[in-house]
Amino acid sequence: MHKPFAVEAISLNKHVTSSGASLTILDDLDLAVQHGERVAIVGRSGSGKSTLLGLLAGLDNPSSGKVLIDGTEISSLDEDGRAAVRGRKMGFVFQSFQLLPSLTALENVMLPLQLAGRDDARPLAETALSRVGLEQRLSHYPKQLSGGEQQRVAIARAFAPGPSILFADEPTGNLDAATGQQIIELLFGLNAQAGTTLVLVTHDNALAARCQRRLLLSQGKLAEATDVAESAAS
Repeated sequence: MHKPFAVEAISLNKHVTSSGASLTILDDLDLAVQHGERVAIVGRSGSGKSTLLGLLAGLDNPSSGKVLIDGTEISSLDEDGRAAVRGRKMGFVFQSFQLLPSLTALENVMLPLQLAGRDDARPLAETALSRVGLEQRLSHYPKQLSGGEQQRVAIARAFAPGPSILFADEPTGNLDAATGQQIIELLFGLNAQAGTTLVLVTHDNALAARCQRRLLLSQGKLAEATDVAESAAS
């Protein structure tokens, strides 16, 4: 029997209304990602890359079409149902880090584990922060950390629950080139250790080049990207 894809989109459409006019962001889009595969989605700014990632992760609903995670059609679930799938199977890394300013690094990483009812949240979080080189920063708040350190906390938070799928939205977008390269090495190193399926959106050619497939989003559809330098230009 055919094993379900890790991530699958079937005839995915997304329309939004702006100034009374309907805009098509995604147009009958299809996508299939194998378990353990690393896929980069590239394209010009405003092409709908982050919208697509949000739909695949169940953070938003498509106008029509289906999204399946490991064979489960999450697009037909209510918000609680989608949140449950996210909690069991997904990790997230965002451009803007998305850390809670009132929580320490340790508390930020512990939070999703606690929400999932894990009684081993603290040791898991401590281990995850140690793996990203922040064992000396557990009690620091986000404002006391550099941008690179904040993204390391976000990566630790994403990997700590042991997700099978990691979604990353411009994970180096707010970092300088040198720090961004460190984050790339860290992200792909941890991903290889964990055997996680990785779907990322990026303008960063070096980041896209580390993936097995690069897909160009243009006019609402995906195609294999042959010239990443050109297709990822903003």
